[in-house]
Amino acid sequence: MADALGLDFGTTNTVLAQVAHGSETTSIAFDSAAGRSDSMRTALSFIKDPQLGASALQVEAGAAAIGAFIDNPGECRFLQSIKTFAASSLFQGTLVHARRFQFEDLMEVFLKRLEAYAGANWPASVKRIVTGRPVHFAGANPDPALAMRRYNEALSRFGFPELHYVYEPVAAAFYFACNLDRDATVLVADFGGGTSDFSLIRFARQAGRISAIPVGQSGVGVAGDQFDARLIDHLVAPEIGKGSQFRSFGKRLDVPASYYRNFARWNQLSIFKTTREYADLKALVRQAVEPDKLELFIDLIEHDEGYQLHQAVSATKMALSGQDEAEFRFAPLGAAGEKTVRRQDFESWIQADLARITGALDDVLDEAGTSAGSVDKVFLTGGTSFVPAVRRIFTERFAADRIETGGELISIAHGLALIGERDDIGQWTVPE
Repeated sequence: MADALGLDFGTTNTVLAQVAHGSETTSIAFDSAAGRSDSMRTALSFIKDPQLGASALQVEAGAAAIGAFIDNPGECRFLQSIKTFAASSLFQGTLVHARRFQFEDLMEVFLKRLEAYAGANWPASVKRIVTGRPVHFAGANPDPALAMRRYNEALSRFGFPELHYVYEPVAAAFYFACNLDRDATVLVADFGGGTSDFSLIRFARQAGRISAIPVGQSGVGVAGDQFDARLIDHLVAPEIGKGSQFRSFGKRLDVPASYYRNFARWNQLSIFKTTREYADLKALVRQAVEPDKLELFIDLIEHDEGYQLHQAVSATKMALSGQDEAEFRFAPLGAAGEKTVRRQDFESWIQADLARITGALDDVLDEAGTSAGSVDKVFLTGGTSFVPAVRRIFTERFAADRIETGGELISIAHGLALIGERDDIGQWTVPE
């Protein structure tokens, strides 16, 4: 029986893993209304269920939550990217059908749904849960101590005897290092949905056992979600009124750009619909220089088209990873929803984000006093590592034969599970 459970609570996806035999790891499988999967989209849906009582809520997670939201747009409260709130002192909870949920409540509810979906696959008893955490949490002014208090509160409700935390790129590095046949200095770049994290670690093998000396860490709150937002900002926002104007007391004023920040995060649209800002947007139509654009914006919100937009943007971004041009198709925009996107243009839109990622890479090397030539292996993990412009940051610095990829979705969780089985776990964990 495994002693440890590895938890990669990700911005986009969550994976749990344990050691099955020796150094062989396995992901926990989940069965939900959306089918069977060994990873779960980090999302929740809440619908009132009269059959369960006046105050009871029917809760789904992952793809099942997305399905519930699409099928019940007016009745369903949908939340995703929960992790992005962890380190925010501004997030003091959210109302869900008149019930307030703190961050730790949301994390608990999500993991309990995963436990229910896992059924018999959920480990009956484990000694410790080893959870990944980013080097730097997402957000403008993240408070990592607050995030860890929230993690502790949520996880303590499950009764695990021991709670441990490991930097996510360190876990990915350990998963990768199990296949090393010699001592090596390894740089791991972990690109999630909300953060890009870097760890530089010196691995050594002695009598078949791996030891590690952390050399440096860095990170930045920029990753795949930000790239999606850039695509929306350039392909969609201008078609629904961003950059247009309205008339007021004989003057022409710009339509507030703040309206479009919500549109870049599709799951925020159902919340935006209930705000004063949305009421102001609808009132602007009568004064707009280009009213058709604002009417289209309102129509997209009223019909909850955010998820379909997200799917279209993700498909375009994925296609641009393998070809110089890709088609963006989003039918609700009509003719304006069919565009050819050049990779060159996409890369120009994300230049500022790439610069921040490059800066974080510089930081980890500078902190360690390590040159690029002294790094033996570079391990890229996470879906954003497939973006050619991101990959070039590394190929321009490190020899191609030193760069490796693999296990993009599972490396962190499986690395956490392996670390959890070690008697020297303290060497790998983040001090409280």
